[in-house]
Amino acid sequence: MMASAHFDRQIDVCLTRIAAGLEPHEDLDYTLGDGLLTIDFDDGIRFVVNRQAAARQVWLAAGARAWHYDWDDATQSWVDDRDGHDLYTRIAEVVSAKLGTPVRLD
Repeated sequence: MMASAHFDRQIDVCLTRIAAGLEPHEDLDYTLGDGLLTIDFDDGIRFVVNRQAAARQVWLAAGARAWHYDWDDATQSWVDDRDGHDLYTRIAEVVSAKLGTPVRLD
């Protein structure tokens, strides 16, 4: 299991990267703080990305769906614990679908 300090650093980098990708989009608001990123859309829908310290995971809740991600040192990325897809790819997909415009999280 990943050490706590390493996990905290990876979470900070992750959430900051997501926030930077959301910044150009005026059709949403986001709030970042204390291991939690909320994405609020004009229609009242909210997506949430948050750290789960006990499990050493990042969780994404978007609409009625939720995913759990583990840090993979080999690929230096957050990967889904079921099918192995990348966290940033999934967030870009669900936010892009919601906005109807492409979102990039480079």
